[in-house]
Amino acid sequence: MPLKLTLKPDECVVINGCVIRNSNRRHVLTIESQHADVIRGKDLLGQDEVATPVSRVYYLIQTALIKAELREKLVPEIQSQLAVLATVFGPGHVRHVFEAANCVSQMDYYRALSELRPLLAREQVLLATSVKRAATAREAHLAASP
Repeated sequence: MPLKLTLKPDECVVINGCVIRNSNRRHVLTIESQHADVIRGKDLLGQDEVATPVSRVYYLIQTALIKAELREKLVPEIQSQLAVLATVFGPGHVRHVFEAANCVSQMDYYRALSELRPLLAREQVLLATSVKRAATAREAHLAASP
């Protein structure tokens, strides 16, 4: 079954490691090969966005998707980091880690990234809550100091 991608003006997509940028008009691409590695530009993390455990694993999987020649080296590291993540998230979210690990084992890197997207969002919520608690504790400490 062909994959149809509708690209917005100036949107990019990576197909088998090749970055393709759309012109200033909307276009539809039809990818007829079932064995193409495809990811939209909006789903890519920039290296400067990799600052958390989930984003690091996401970036490694993204790299494996884009650079097939690095997969053999990256997969053991990805699986190791996913195992660590499995110990961090609770029952409501850990299934995404297990699904991502399963997808990586099956070389379905795009689906592995899809499984991690809810965890990226959850991680941001957890970090924001942690920062807020630290700020509140700091303010309470300063208020209690003479």
